[in-house]
Amino acid sequence: MKSGYHAIPRHLFDALAAGGGGPEAIGALVAAEHSKHLLLLRGVLKAAQGEGALHAWFARIGWELLTEVEHRNRDIAARVTRYPAVGAWAIETVRATSANAGPRRSGPARLAAVAAAAAVRSGIDAEIPVLPVDGIVSLPSLGVARMDADTAVVHSHPGRSEIRSAHGRVEIPADPQRDAPGWQGIRGCATGELTAVIEDLDPFRMPTVDGLAPRLTEPEALEWRRAIQQGWQALAATQPAVAAEAAAAISVIVPLSQSVHGHLSSSTPDTFGAVAMSRPPDPDTCASTFSHELQHLKLGAVLDIVRLTLPDDGRRYYAPWRDDPRPVAGLLQGAYAHVGVTEFWRRRRELASGATQARAEGEFALWRAGTIRVISTLLASGRLTVDGAHFVRNMSETASSWMSEPVSAQARAFARNEAESHLARWESRHGPVSRLA
Repeated sequence: MKSGYHAIPRHLFDALAAGGGGPEAIGALVAAEHSKHLLLLRGVLKAAQGEGALHAWFARIGWELLTEVEHRNRDIAARVTRYPAVGAWAIETVRATSANAGPRRSGPARLAAVAAAAAVRSGIDAEIPVLPVDGIVSLPSLGVARMDADTAVVHSHPGRSEIRSAHGRVEIPADPQRDAPGWQGIRGCATGELTAVIEDLDPFRMPTVDGLAPRLTEPEALEWRRAIQQGWQALAATQPAVAAEAAAAISVIVPLSQSVHGHLSSSTPDTFGAVAMSRPPDPDTCASTFSHELQHLKLGAVLDIVRLTLPDDGRRYYAPWRDDPRPVAGLLQGAYAHVGVTEFWRRRRELASGATQARAEGEFALWRAGTIRVISTLLASGRLTVDGAHFVRNMSETASSWMSEPVSAQARAFARNEAESHLARWESRHGPVSRLA
């Protein structure tokens, strides 16, 4: 399995910095993130040598089988190796091994389960031992089997696969997304161009995010599908170019539990392709969340290739979408995400009417002002690299172009009241905002 050197051509870098990017840019970022995963898997194989004979053995046979699958069907191997949870597990394993962190939920031995998932997907004849963790065999991108055993063996064959242990067997359905005795599948959520799955099983689906929802019931999963489909339709109708980018970048939706704080969403650099969110209350909220988290995914991938900020010097800044002071790196993430959010509401107001149009115009007025404020802070901070300053100046050109667009008096009043209220709450907790923030 080979990884490559990746750089971002200037024209794609500029397109991404302006807030978009298009299919070519997304393809470049997806390829870079896949190479990152392959490098991490090599790191896992190397780390296994220091984890004892058991982990070394599982990791080695996993690597050998994964290499065989790649030789037979590169697309299927890539589908598994670039799965977000595989990246999260590999990063945690390499970091923990390097730090001598001691016992953890999993380790290098999980490489065998990654290979088993690829073998099952490809339908090749293979048998590979896997190590259950807490009574569960997790096959990334497929699902989990309940196995009350110390070890198990995945048997892959064309058209049928199963997992056996000394205490029984679990058959993996021909359609692994279906549940079966002892088996829970990762459910699909295809709609339009989006071919994502609803990931509520993998222990590494988003390990650094709080509030992950437990396994959804069938009625809950149906509600989620409907919410995602309606949100996707709203995004595709409002921003077809953004929908195309999101379809190319987002492969996994991770449900969060409902919160008293309202709708929540998140994405992390360690799980490129995955977006976590609580169930959206309406299609526009879902669509704007896709726009928001897509920006985070894009910027996270850019940052794996190009350094945009200088090392943290301890200074913290005001962001109108957060209750806590932010480091410059966090400020950049928030501003870039809100370039996407603002553009969504800008487009949405052109297509809507009545209360929906009023909401969209108010959100547009609020976030264009907040985004421009933070971009100004970033440019004045002195904490951007040369590439970072170029990136943010392109962001500024996009945001500045919005300011000449008229909005209603009602929208202006809403934006002003929301901004002043947030700033007052922030200053009551953290003191006056500095000149740069």
